Amino acid sequence: MDSKDIRPLLVKALEVRKNSYSPYSLYPVGAALLAEDGSIYTGCNMENVSYPASLCAERNALGSAIADGKRKFRAIAIVGSPEDYTMPCGICRQVLAEFHVPLIICGKSEDDYRTYTLEEIFPAAFTANELKKK
Repeated sequence: MDSKDIRPLLVKALEVRKNSYSPYSLYPVGAALLAEDGSIYTGCNMENVSYPASLCAERNALGSAIADGKRKFRAIAIVGSPEDYTMPCGICRQVLAEFHVPLIICGKSEDDYRTYTLEEIFPAAFTANELKKK
């Protein structure tokens, strides 16, 4: 993907970050997921006083896409702090691996970002293939 394809995802992630419910961490995060058919699904983090009940932006976006019947994806853009590149947490990496999201775009802004492959940020992921091994 080149910057003309990445920039709209970052713009969407920045927009949805404004809807974050993050009263405990004060760290709003937005994500925009690009499905194989070109559809874009967004999500923001949603915290809960019982921390394990919280939901990350990446999983929120994936949940929306899955609920809409999507199963194949090209990329996800994640935007948190404008001072650093927000990376997906371990649980989100596992969920991204489940759906084989190949490209992870971590942005500070729509013009300042880094790209990673799933394998770069989550080598040796636990996948369905592991369950098939005997």
